[in-house]
Amino acid sequence: MFKSKDVVTRCQSGVMNRRSFLRWGTGVAASLGLSPVLATANLPAERSLSFLNTHTDESLTTTYWADGDYVQGAVEEINFILRDHRTGDIHSIDEQLVDLLYVLQSETGSKGALHIISGYRSPATNSMLNKRSSGVAKRSYHMQGKAIDVRLPGCNLKDLHAAALSLKAGGVGYYPGSDFIHVDVGPVRRW
Repeated sequence: MFKSKDVVTRCQSGVMNRRSFLRWGTGVAASLGLSPVLATANLPAERSLSFLNTHTDESLTTTYWADGDYVQGAVEEINFILRDHRTGDIHSIDEQLVDLLYVLQSETGSKGALHIISGYRSPATNSMLNKRSSGVAKRSYHMQGKAIDVRLPGCNLKDLHAAALSLKAGGVGYYPGSDFIHVDVGPVRRW
């Protein structure tokens, strides 16, 4: 998988020039297939992620891929930490979304835990949020376990947003006022 030292430096120092970013984005795009999200031939034998749920203060570091397959226990732990924190409802998280998070974190070079703002949302929670805000879709991918709202400590939010856009792997939303980005594995789009 293509990885530019400039991206790592940018996320750690907040500085990246346009040419470096374009080189990085081209390499990332080449490493991704349309479906599944990742070009698996270029990935390491083991994939790990760390999460911090900002609402429950729970954390998880887990190897979710090993020996050529998803690790069932780790997948269940990810489903749990990304549950609807308002209702406690747990839903299967799309494996392509987990892989997308892995690529996003790997390419930025950030070593910190992904801060989860919103993972799975039950229909009841989504309806309640939709009534409060025009920014919540009635048929949100969050209700299918295909979307997540995150920030990544050590990586400037603008850079994280730009990195997610460059992957062209689904929807990407930018919410600087709330300090997070949205990524999903639906159709490629941006807002």
